[in-house]
Amino acid sequence: MFHKILIANRGEIAVRIIRACRELGIRTVAVFSEADRGALHAQIADEAVCIGPAATKDSYLNVKAILAVCELTGANAVHPGFGFLSENSAFARHCERCGVTFIGPSGDAMDRMGDKANAKQTMKEAGVPVVPGSDGAVESLERAQAIAAEIGYPVMIKASAGGGGRGIRMVREPEELEPSMTAARQEALSFFGNDEVYIEKFIENPRHVEIQILADGYGNVVHLGERDCSMQRRNQKVLEESPCPVMTPELREKMGEAAVKAARACDYKNAGTIEFLLAKDGSFYFMEMNTRIQVEHPITELVTGIDLVRQQILIAAGEKLSFSQEDIRLNGHAIECRINAESPELNFRPSPGRINALHMPGGPGVRIDSAVYQGCEISPYYDSMVAKLIVYAPNRAEAISKMKWALGEFLVEGVDTNIDFQLSLLRDPQFEQAAYDIGYLGRNEKLWKKR
Repeated sequence: MFHKILIANRGEIAVRIIRACRELGIRTVAVFSEADRGALHAQIADEAVCIGPAATKDSYLNVKAILAVCELTGANAVHPGFGFLSENSAFARHCERCGVTFIGPSGDAMDRMGDKANAKQTMKEAGVPVVPGSDGAVESLERAQAIAAEIGYPVMIKASAGGGGRGIRMVREPEELEPSMTAARQEALSFFGNDEVYIEKFIENPRHVEIQILADGYGNVVHLGERDCSMQRRNQKVLEESPCPVMTPELREKMGEAAVKAARACDYKNAGTIEFLLAKDGSFYFMEMNTRIQVEHPITELVTGIDLVRQQILIAAGEKLSFSQEDIRLNGHAIECRINAESPELNFRPSPGRINALHMPGGPGVRIDSAVYQGCEISPYYDSMVAKLIVYAPNRAEAISKMKWALGEFLVEGVDTNIDFQLSLLRDPQFEQAAYDIGYLGRNEKLWKKR
């Protein structure tokens, strides 16, 4: 087992990892930027080291500084959390060369799944259902036009190295293809340093359902059920729930088997998520694999009773999974709301500033993952998340009821938040009836815009 782990991240996920390490008796090292000197993760870790200015390229993306802190403090493992360097294969390889264990998959597995076009081809060869489209990146407009004509409009243009909703364009008519392709390439180059794009068929009004997997170094791969992440605004997740409210045992088994195939196809080790589009007729298609812990991992932890961050650490330390697929049961229902410092009525503009007053809900079945405290600053430099509010109950109706009163008890003063917006989602009849899909928020601007 590791004696000291450096957390190459900030915010609530850094705090979450520190707590998991404490339970395992492992000392922790936090790294922080100059803007995060008062951050909670820097205060509760056993050691904390400043690694640079506020800009992420000079701090949380500064590979040399992070590895130097490993050497300085004697940390023999790095947990990257999510975002920042978590899916950076070069960073994983740098850690390996420096004798530091990267708590995540290998750089090779990341490369296979990080490039969306290559990942799709790998899945097709493994027998995992994929959305009809191009085989790999599309190099020319003429090739794009031919593929779009073959699979039929509407189509999606997506960045091969993309994520977070960047580098994506939907094309409904042939004349829209050229400008959309140009725009997607420009955005992809700006955000990912790679302008390659691929094309796939646009599936009308699907659900976004992801399967959590765990894989150890001994060939054992299990899935831990699904999360419904269809509640999205501009490809950004807002609210997640587990299990998916329209899932059947038969469909879960099929999707779970496909996710396990996907993990085996890239020789995957550690925690990962296979994301699918679920059509109304029950067909499903591979979308992408996230080679890291997910923001929404707590809802899976609550319905399975399995600590995913703890499992990440144990797998990276060379231990076998202590359970098999037959041991995994989904019990009850969990919902997660992402509470952000933003103004929904102002097009979700970030609202940085000092939190002057704070009260977070509690009680049975209520979990808060957060790194904020009264008097702390929500920085303009980073993600505006205040907290993840997670509830657990025996069934979906009770979980919705519990989330409503938990949101009602959540008080944040000094910055604007999306708490009222989340409440409006929970109260909407379509959500209560589970009659929503990935385009739900795009069609329902009334839920956040002032009348």
